[in-house]
Amino acid sequence: MSDAWKVGKEGKKGIAKSTEYCVLVGVITKDMEEKQVMEYLEELEFLATTAGAETKKVFTQKIPHPNVKSFVGSGKLEEIKEYIDRDEDISLVIFDDDLTGKQNSFLEEYLKVKIVDRSTLILDIFAERAQTAQSKTQVELAQMQYLLPRLRGLWTHLERQRGGIGMRGPGEMEIETDRRIVRDKISLLKKKLEKIDQQAQTQRKNRGELIRVALVGYTNVGKSTLMNLLSKSDVFAENKLFATLDTTVRKVVWEAMPFLLSDTVGFIRKLPHHLIESFKYTG
Repeated sequence: MSDAWKVGKEGKKGIAKSTEYCVLVGVITKDMEEKQVMEYLEELEFLATTAGAETKKVFTQKIPHPNVKSFVGSGKLEEIKEYIDRDEDISLVIFDDDLTGKQNSFLEEYLKVKIVDRSTLILDIFAERAQTAQSKTQVELAQMQYLLPRLRGLWTHLERQRGGIGMRGPGEMEIETDRRIVRDKISLLKKKLEKIDQQAQTQRKNRGELIRVALVGYTNVGKSTLMNLLSKSDVFAENKLFATLDTTVRKVVWEAMPFLLSDTVGFIRKLPHHLIESFKYTG
């Protein structure tokens, strides 16, 4: 299994350590409005910038539903490939929706570049930004839960192996071994989070009965900046999405009224549902 998603071990790991050049891909299905999709893609570009990638082009396609093999249609896929082949700087394609393991493997094989979907991109940023044991553990749990159902599709060497009906044999045993490892890891992370949550509850009780106020809003609107002004502190603020991943709490006294002020992780417009739990422990 890849080490690309280890959180808080041997330094921070993310999609990019220096600027990578990418293209973005989104589809407009029959149930979606083009304007809404373009807003999502603008947000995706900001996410890509936060992760360290520079967007060179955005591709969209109107289709009834995503292609089960290639996500986009064959003509659009060839258009993307031709664009990538003309620009040697491009090493990454980011899709605005979740891909299955098989889609990811097919696209990577066909386009000959790294393939990332929205969830993977957000998790990468979370992994880069997480600072506390609680948020690091929750992000790692989210990564493992996202990886588990995609293991089979990600085993590209088994696709080439073309075994029997169910691809029985040593390769299948490798998949089952990895599934067991991931499931065990998920179980351990959940137990660790329960313990961390109990400790957090004890800390909250020790804070007494002070009024609590939370700064809530879209990511990158200036919550951390406002937090610094109100509390005269130095909470990290940056013009990027999820600059603050861990909840920060400061005691503030306003006109003789003391209260606890929390700076939480911000919202985004298109957060994959299965990642909502990640916010539970970071906001």
